[in-house]
Amino acid sequence: MKFLQRLGKAIMFPVAALPLCGILMGIGYLLCPATMQGGDVSGVLPVIGMYLVKAGGALLDNIPLLFTVGVGVGLADDRDGMAGLDALVVWLMITTLLKTDNVVKLIPSLTENGRMAFDKIGNPFIGIISGVAGALCYNRFKETKLPEWLAFFSGKRCTVIISGVAAILVSAVLMAVWPLVFSGLTNLGKWIVEQGSVGAGIYAFLNRLLIPFGLHHALNNVFWFDTIGLGDLTHFWAGHTSADVTWSLGMYMSGFFPCMMFGVPGAALAMIQSAKSGKKKAAIGILAAGAVCAFVCGVTEPFEFAFMFAAPVLYVLYALLYGIFSWVTALVGFRAGFAFSAGATDLAFSASLPAAQNTWMILPLGAAAFVIFYLLFRVLITRFDLKTPGREEEEEAPAEEMPAEGEPAEQEAAAHIIESGYDITAILEGLGGKENITALDNCATRLRVEVKDMAPVNDAMLKKAGARGVMRPGKNSVQVIIGTKVQQVADALRPLL
Repeated sequence: MKFLQRLGKAIMFPVAALPLCGILMGIGYLLCPATMQGGDVSGVLPVIGMYLVKAGGALLDNIPLLFTVGVGVGLADDRDGMAGLDALVVWLMITTLLKTDNVVKLIPSLTENGRMAFDKIGNPFIGIISGVAGALCYNRFKETKLPEWLAFFSGKRCTVIISGVAAILVSAVLMAVWPLVFSGLTNLGKWIVEQGSVGAGIYAFLNRLLIPFGLHHALNNVFWFDTIGLGDLTHFWAGHTSADVTWSLGMYMSGFFPCMMFGVPGAALAMIQSAKSGKKKAAIGILAAGAVCAFVCGVTEPFEFAFMFAAPVLYVLYALLYGIFSWVTALVGFRAGFAFSAGATDLAFSASLPAAQNTWMILPLGAAAFVIFYLLFRVLITRFDLKTPGREEEEEAPAEEMPAEGEPAEQEAAAHIIESGYDITAILEGLGGKENITALDNCATRLRVEVKDMAPVNDAMLKKAGARGVMRPGKNSVQVIIGTKVQQVADALRPLL
């Protein structure tokens, strides 16, 4: 599970490039409709628009490569770019060795299903496998020492060679396994597609349920990118319409918009109003910021992690509401797409694309989402006394220790350094001090920490220092929910370690 969580975080590296793709192509289509409708391109603005579309398409067309390099670097112990080169070596060798023509020479009796599988070998899923293989080779062999006459190839240089050998072995395994994996993914995708609008709801429900484990990225790969022939996201931003595909284009993205833009703020308001009178300000600080993030750019983790472990039943309802709204959205014909997530920014940029339909319906759908999320959250929180932010049991934080007599004034001041609204020194103490920390990393919203001993980890101190929540996914693993400023907090903590 720890490895899968690291993988989920690493996948966010290439995903971070997609907003740029969305902005470029959204503006480009607006300036130059001819790029999707056909006809001559003339005039300064249309030419600029065409080049913006081509620039965004350069990323869109090479998503598998972005996944390869991004995952390779993201999984490297020290984030060294050499791991990205190792991953690229693996990708190039796998995709060349497993081209359909090359496979047929080794397996003349290859079935039609097998041919289809290897025709799709250059996909994001294989990109992820290449990134993982490259990173594992890098992490394992980056400090290898060879005899003096081979010293040039010692250390990080030898990882490229080892990655090439690993690529041959992985290709041999994939030659037998990939048709089976492809068939399984295809059958899952086909089954959900056959369910029509209900399938869109099933997908959205499962997407939210997998968020706590960081495994939703694997599911997204099947529906958003062209891994098995779907690619709702890639086809949408490529300027295609439903006539170019076998499903209603955009149906696996559209349902997220009313939930993230309006449902999350409605649920946040219910939590704020349900908070205890003495804790309303703290609840507003946590939940209002999460609601704004969700509305503007579709980042929902700061909001979700604020209550998913404190009130898991409420989180299941939350996921179910996503499924219901995705089903309804698919039925009524609202279609919008996102390059990053379902916030107002992506809605604005995708509205000019040919697959976008009835985008005005975000207003009635959003109003309904706000009211339903608000009412259900408010009733369940108060009826069952759920421990959402601001309703936690009173927990007395330990008294702060006074600096020792004669200690330098700089150390006393350092105890109160604030970075981005978070007390960095208090976070370090809440994790048991630097002696207790063996590894520190971060994802989009969380600090991921490995500790020697869980006993000194103090939830109350961490929350007082600004954390949204604390979770313990493993015996020595602690995740501190920070929010969108987690990178700044992690960067401030590392020098103290």
